[in-house]
Amino acid sequence: MIQFKINEKPLSVNLAWQGKRFKTPKYKDYEKAILIRMPAGKVAPDQMLRVDFFFGFSNKASDLDNPVKLLMDIAQKKYGFNDSNVFELNVRKCIVKKGDDFLEMGIFSLLPF
Repeated sequence: MIQFKINEKPLSVNLAWQGKRFKTPKYKDYEKAILIRMPAGKVAPDQMLRVDFFFGFSNKASDLDNPVKLLMDIAQKKYGFNDSNVFELNVRKCIVKKGDDFLEMGIFSLLPF
């Protein structure tokens, strides 16, 4: 089990890519900042997983699903799993004061039915 909270504004997927294949400088900076702050850990590469996200947005218009792909990709890089092994995904958001933005993520082993 890996769980963490980072006090960082979640980056929108709209700000992450230039065209179809190139990461923006903003995404590269975000990825570095998040990777450094994620706790150490590993996920078994063939394990069925549940991933939980909780985002604190200071902008009420922020889309719930926008930062999910970015954070999932960063977590895969850090923890060595493939998102094809994610069988359950839970995503929540809340509205916070400007400057109090955050992201929380949990990666859990999912037992088969």
